[in-house]
Amino acid sequence: MLPVVAFACLGIGHARGSTAALGTASNDSARTRAQADPASVTPKQPETGPTQKAVEIARPLGFPITNSMIASWIVAVGLIVFAQLATRNMKAVPDGTQNFWEWLVESLYSFLEGIIGSHLVKRTFWFFASVFIFILTANWVGLIPGAGTIGWGHRGAHGFKVDQPLFRGANADVNLTMAMALVFFACWLIWALGENGPIGFLKELFAPKGETAGLMKAVMVVVFFASGCLEIISILFRPVSLGFRLYGNVFAGENMLDAMATLVPKLGWLLPIPFYFMELLVGVVQALVFMLLTAVFTLLICQHEEPVQRA
Repeated sequence: MLPVVAFACLGIGHARGSTAALGTASNDSARTRAQADPASVTPKQPETGPTQKAVEIARPLGFPITNSMIASWIVAVGLIVFAQLATRNMKAVPDGTQNFWEWLVESLYSFLEGIIGSHLVKRTFWFFASVFIFILTANWVGLIPGAGTIGWGHRGAHGFKVDQPLFRGANADVNLTMAMALVFFACWLIWALGENGPIGFLKELFAPKGETAGLMKAVMVVVFFASGCLEIISILFRPVSLGFRLYGNVFAGENMLDAMATLVPKLGWLLPIPFYFMELLVGVVQALVFMLLTAVFTLLICQHEEPVQRA
């Protein structure tokens, strides 16, 4: 038994010596790396500001519910209730909410009719108007005080820090923006096939345009076929660009407001105010950009010549 204990003690002593030697070598190596590249040993700073991923706040029956989902539901229910109240008792001479709702719908209809034409706007207006109103309302609701500042958190050096906000800007979640982009892609495909038919749809993509003959016609066939293949790739990437453009702008706005609120703790109530007004404008611009891009994409595949009205 004694030899075993002695052997163990010798092993422990040897291990301690080896550990000390390794520790010294590692310290020397770390010191050398620090001298060669100081940035490599800089401690990692904790992530601040809104997180890219929406926070899960509940999971009833295994279904995850995030704070951005709650915000989107609030916006959707609010718009439905407002539209019902505005159109419940229609009057020949509108006033109040009916007057505002009719002005909004008629303005959007006239605006889109001037871009995509009267024929196409009759089929697609429901989608473009709904997307514009929803995105605009969601962007503005995300700026209401309490969005991102009410929830669960901890008390830090500069006051209470919210780690799990109960509400978050709906469009600051890439899942929602990508879902809207994919819904548009499905509608675009249905509209394109309905207006052109399967053969006409393929002709719009691959058929040569213009009047040519002989060798030039064969060249144009090859050119337009290659152009059609590139167009297919562009069409497949449209939902990605639409979704990430809206998400990126809204998420960047949230981070900017958070940075302004925490830049000077004692002035956290004052510094973000000018940026709130800018974000109100950004909310309108992003809703308008999403609607216009989807409308133009639809027009490019569903162009129809308007009948000439004779005097």
